Amino acid sequence: MPTARESLLRAAHAALRARPWTAVRMVDVAASAGVSRQTLYNEFGSKEGLGAALVGRLVDDFLDGAAHAVTEAVGRGADPAGCCAAAARWMLRTAREEPVVRAALTGCWGARTPLPAARPVRSPGAAGQPALLAALLRDRAVSGLEAAAPPPGAPPPAGGGPPGEAERPGLEFAYEVGLRLALSYVVAPLGAVRDGADGPEGPDGGTGAGDADGAAVADGAFRGDGADGAAATEGADVPDGEPCGRVDETVRALLGRR
Repeated sequence: MPTARESLLRAAHAALRARPWTAVRMVDVAASAGVSRQTLYNEFGSKEGLGAALVGRLVDDFLDGAAHAVTEAVGRGADPAGCCAAAARWMLRTAREEPVVRAALTGCWGARTPLPAARPVRSPGAAGQPALLAALLRDRAVSGLEAAAPPPGAPPPAGGGPPGEAERPGLEFAYEVGLRLALSYVVAPLGAVRDGADGPEGPDGGTGAGDADGAAVADGAFRGDGADGAAATEGADVPDGEPCGRVDETVRALLGRR
């Protein structure tokens, strides 16, 4: 059974899917979670505290999802470059479908989203610092390779085993370059100019493409217990072929030079 805190975070996320954060009322969040307003304030202190906690949870789930995407890619036989492309696909898909993640990656916050904590004390606080978030994303992607290590005595995956200590610096460098390349497609999506789409800030003062209706959220993007990992990265018809192909080529070239 979820705790009051988890129930409140779920209720706040559901409210954010339906309306801008400025229109979300604490009394409605408490009622939806089945707790009193006093319980809500005891847990989070204020609406700003609730919003910052929600941002932190969504960003942390996003980072976990990148590691999960890499681990799944290893299971499909992908090599390190292909695994980075899988993490890039997860980034692009989630940024498109979850406005809070898009805002965290770009640093463009608007009326549709709550704000991150002003003084982060844990990794979710990177939501207020896109450069730090990019570094954490790289680290989670590399950790996905390490998590896919076979048990002792088992043959390595088809795409190769996890990185050794000597290989890790080069892999981290290549992954950071590749994921920052993918991030450029979050900031400037393909087709935005020729389709006449709004830029980084939409007509409502929000964060632009991906949150126009305020309701599109990635399947499984919010998991209260954090145990289920990420939503599947395959099977969705998403126009990420060109960005992910370029990530694959870039990471492959960088790894080949080292």
